[in-house]
Amino acid sequence: MAEGNLEGCNNGSSKPTVTPYEEAMDALSSLITKRSRADKSNKGDRFDLLFDYLKILELEEAISEMKIIHVAGTKGKGSTCTFTESILRNCGFHTGLFTSPHLIDVRERFRLDGMDICEEKFLAYFWWCFDRLKEKATEDIPVPTYFRFLALLAFKIFAAEQVDVAILEVGLGGKFDATNVVQKPIVCGISSLGYDHMEILGNTLAQIAGEKAGIFKDGIPAFTVPQPDEAMNVLVEKASKLNVTLKVAEPLDAKLLNGLKLSLEGEHQYLNAGLAIALSSTWLQRTGHHEFTYLEQASPLPEQFIKGLTTASLQGRAQKVPDQYINAERYGDLVFYLDGAHSPESMEMCAKWFSLAVKEDSQKKAFNHPPQNNSGSTIELAQGNPNERDGKISMQILVFNCMSVRDPQLLLPRLMKACANHGVYFKKALFVPNTSVYYKVGSHALPTDSQVDLSWQLALQRVWENLIQSDKGGEAKHADAVCEEGKDDTKMGGSTCENSRVFPSLPLAIKWLRESVQQNQSVRYQVLVTGSLHLVGDVLRLVKM
Repeated sequence: MAEGNLEGCNNGSSKPTVTPYEEAMDALSSLITKRSRADKSNKGDRFDLLFDYLKILELEEAISEMKIIHVAGTKGKGSTCTFTESILRNCGFHTGLFTSPHLIDVRERFRLDGMDICEEKFLAYFWWCFDRLKEKATEDIPVPTYFRFLALLAFKIFAAEQVDVAILEVGLGGKFDATNVVQKPIVCGISSLGYDHMEILGNTLAQIAGEKAGIFKDGIPAFTVPQPDEAMNVLVEKASKLNVTLKVAEPLDAKLLNGLKLSLEGEHQYLNAGLAIALSSTWLQRTGHHEFTYLEQASPLPEQFIKGLTTASLQGRAQKVPDQYINAERYGDLVFYLDGAHSPESMEMCAKWFSLAVKEDSQKKAFNHPPQNNSGSTIELAQGNPNERDGKISMQILVFNCMSVRDPQLLLPRLMKACANHGVYFKKALFVPNTSVYYKVGSHALPTDSQVDLSWQLALQRVWENLIQSDKGGEAKHADAVCEEGKDDTKMGGSTCENSRVFPSLPLAIKWLRESVQQNQSVRYQVLVTGSLHLVGDVLRLVKM
């Protein structure tokens, strides 16, 4: 089976136009054995293989000496890891950060001192690992699957780069995640728990908490955030069995930032920041760096902690991006609000952030102009110039997709209701397939519109229309009647309903938005993109380049 996959890699690399980086992406794609984002190997399928891979790559000793912070959770683990890395980098340490998924480029998963690993280093470490694992592959020890390979690559990068601290975000679950080959981390963290990946982790919060607690190690301190009782009880029980001191990190008090704001937006980030402070402080204490330690909420935050929390960056989480392709005079009239929320709880948080953000932005008299004269600075439009901006109507549009293993009946109502509670109603919802495909890495082999099956997007559209009809008190079944397949006047295919549209591709949806902006001079479009981090990455690729 492994050989067949690797042949696929060779076929891709024989194309004359393929760059060395694309060749590596084709080789990486050959490791994706199942066309499913949630790989069943997280149920423990041959977890012991990971230790064979570590031997092949001669990483056992390096990992045992690495000073690791290991973080699991349903929501907020990426943000927690990002805050933690930023704090420790600002304390002067050489940091390595491994997160998932990537949004645009796989190198985003491997950050050294806050920056994505450069292409040259990535290729060197990639082929070093790939060639050895391929060469040593047998029937008993096949080449590793996609995520397992990426985790092994992270260990190789961090070992070779001799980082002072490695911060590892669990990919899925905990107990059987590839990052859990770590035997002696310095400290562990578990962010907010909720319902996600139930097909792998179980259908109750208790089952999910049990999987996440699989990263606890004998005698190693751990922190979590306030959790529902059902989850907390399991975490406490698992911790006591392993002699783990489990503490609850309190949310960060905003006053401790001395008037500054967290760099990651949303109220829930104060929860993640509190966990990051606890993890960073414990790491500093346990590695003998007492000069920075902060353990009491009553005492002031060290300056390095404040800088770390107010400068950390993470794409695709509560991120605002004005469209870079809009005409300069209309700059700010098409703004994308990006959040990769994909669980019911995170949908609610996303809706709250979006609602507050659009109200705040609508009240401002201007969005910044794009940079002028290559200076890189932005010039604020004069507050008192009514001709420039006043009188514009703000219109909210939703761009949505989610994986078919997720239940839109749980996601879309939470989003719609939370927005409505803040007085925000979507004029139109656009449902699109992701541009990227989960069985192919890299942007050089994307599907054409004719290859895309839109049945899932049409199902999402029906859920949305039914929600709106039932909200209006109408018959839910009426939703199907107001939809038209591929309206002639659009020439864009898909399906148009009263309150929504399905587009066969994301670029067509973006084109429609840009044309709408040009045709409606008095309207400012505020577009929420959510439901999938992969969708968020696809949008970023289209609007930022």
